[in-house]
Amino acid sequence: MAWNEPGGGNQHDPWSGGGRGGNGGGKGGGNQGPPDLDEALKKFQDKLNNMLGGRGGKRGGAGGKGGGGKPRNAFTLPGLLIVVALAIWAASGFYLVDQSERGVVLRFGKFQEVVTPGLQWNPPLIDDVRMVNVTRVRSLTQTQSMLTQDENIVSVEISAQYQVADPRSYVLNVRNPELSLENALDSALRHVVGGTDMIDILTSGREILGSSVNSRLQSYLDSYGTGILLQTLNVESTAPPDPVQDAFDDVIRAREDRQRTINQALAYANAVIPAAQGQAQRLVEQGQGYRESVVAEAEGQASRFNAILTEYRQAPDIMRERLYLDAMSEVYGETAKVMVDVAENSPLMVLPLERLSGAGSSGASAQGSDDGLDPRVLERLGSQSSSSNSSSSNSSNSNGIRREGR
Repeated sequence: MAWNEPGGGNQHDPWSGGGRGGNGGGKGGGNQGPPDLDEALKKFQDKLNNMLGGRGGKRGGAGGKGGGGKPRNAFTLPGLLIVVALAIWAASGFYLVDQSERGVVLRFGKFQEVVTPGLQWNPPLIDDVRMVNVTRVRSLTQTQSMLTQDENIVSVEISAQYQVADPRSYVLNVRNPELSLENALDSALRHVVGGTDMIDILTSGREILGSSVNSRLQSYLDSYGTGILLQTLNVESTAPPDPVQDAFDDVIRAREDRQRTINQALAYANAVIPAAQGQAQRLVEQGQGYRESVVAEAEGQASRFNAILTEYRQAPDIMRERLYLDAMSEVYGETAKVMVDVAENSPLMVLPLERLSGAGSSGASAQGSDDGLDPRVLERLGSQSSSSNSSSSNSSNSNGIRREGR
């Protein structure tokens, strides 16, 4: 028989330290073991019955009828259950809003408020809180083939980065904001591409295309009330259809060659035009200098003529002779001269005076001897030069020498 079965009081308790007790294990025995599970469960049941107002009390002797207890309250258990349920319901209403999020509170489906970051509480099953991240940058990329203004087909890849600026509008105004953004982007892109030539889209017009689509798309999103704010919009690539790709590459290369030739021509023009302008300026300045010199010379000659005229009016004969001599000296000084002597029946002698004009007195005799001239001629020339200093009129007639200039 087991030690803990009824009627086994004399059995040995393995947790009692070896002592044998009296009735039911003996209170006067040694160390007691762990409590009986059945007894502990009965005690808890009695306490619960007392709290709920049920029948409880002590059990009798061998007859064993329980003593009288309090009448049971029918609302005690439901009340306890309601209190526990309310506590659980209230505890489930606490939630934490992250720093990058905002919470949109809907009470029975109607907008109530936008909660800020931190620990918040809202009644569960009454309020619906929808979290929206307002700092994360979202991205959307599209690749579409569309018709241009000049009736060509072009493929455009475009990407948009955006953030949620208004959580309330983002949650309530549009059922699917991402889908609305995708449709609006497609509409704005087709509108702008449809009004632009294909060559502009493929070359220099990509930047203008991106800015035009950005402004138009933002206006669409604002009119829809999506609460989305565009950050950047980039045209990733623009390309013609694959069957005509090679032809467009040839066109682009030809355009690049044309631009290179234009640049070379501009460089040549920039090098030549300044030189031509400098030469033209130099010619203009030379012309101005020549004009000023001619005018100054003419004015000087006019002043000289007026001075000579004044002197001529005072002594006409003298001034006439002087002018004659000046004119003859100027004419003979620039021409070759020949002297012919026919006096005393002498033979004809020709004197090359251009050879004698630069020689001195000693050099003249030497040069004359070298040229084979007659000494009489040289002597006569010396007498003519001495007499011409005293009087020009006497020197021309004294020796009978006639001077001719050719």
